[in-house]
Amino acid sequence: MKIALLGNAGSGKTTLSKALLALHGGAVLSLDAVAFANGPERKPVDQSVQAARAFMASHPHWVIEGCYADILEPLLPECEQLVFLNPGVEVCLQHCRQRPWEPDKFPTAEAQNAHLQALLDWVRLYDTRSDEYGLQQHRRLFDAHRGRKQEFRRVDHSLAGQILAERAKGQVGS
Repeated sequence: MKIALLGNAGSGKTTLSKALLALHGGAVLSLDAVAFANGPERKPVDQSVQAARAFMASHPHWVIEGCYADILEPLLPECEQLVFLNPGVEVCLQHCRQRPWEPDKFPTAEAQNAHLQALLDWVRLYDTRSDEYGLQQHRRLFDAHRGRKQEFRRVDHSLAGQILAERAKGQVGS
C-alpha cells in the first residue's frame, strides 16, 4: 500500500489514514511534519520532498497525507493511488470544529483551541485560493495524475474499505 491523500484541512485525511493503517498496516506521514521547520515558516520544497522520499524508502507500506500540492506532486510517480478528499468547505469547517486535540501539533488543547479561528478562516478560502493549499492546485494535480486515483466528495467510515478494494483491482502485490 502506497497511497497519497490530498485535500483541504478538515477534509478527513488524518482520520482516513488511520483507518487505512488499521485495515492494512504500514506507516503514515503527515506532510505537515516535513513542510515546516521550527515555526510557521515553510522549508524549501526540495527539502520537504527529500524528507518525504526518505520516509517512503524506509517503509514498504505507507500513506502520505496533506494539503501541499507542491510537495505531493513530485512524489506521485512513487504512489500506487492518489485519493482526493473533496467534501466541500462546510464539511471541512465542521470537522475542524470537532477535531480532537492534536498533541503532535499543539502543546495543549487550549493552544489548539486558540488557533481554531485562524484555521477556520484559512479553510473558508479553499475554493478561491490559487496557492498549493487551494482547490485550484489540488484539482490540477488530481486531473493531471495518470495513475490510479479516486475523488471522494462524501467522507464516511466506509472510505478506507472502498480505497483498498479499488487498489486491489488489477494490482500485483500488496
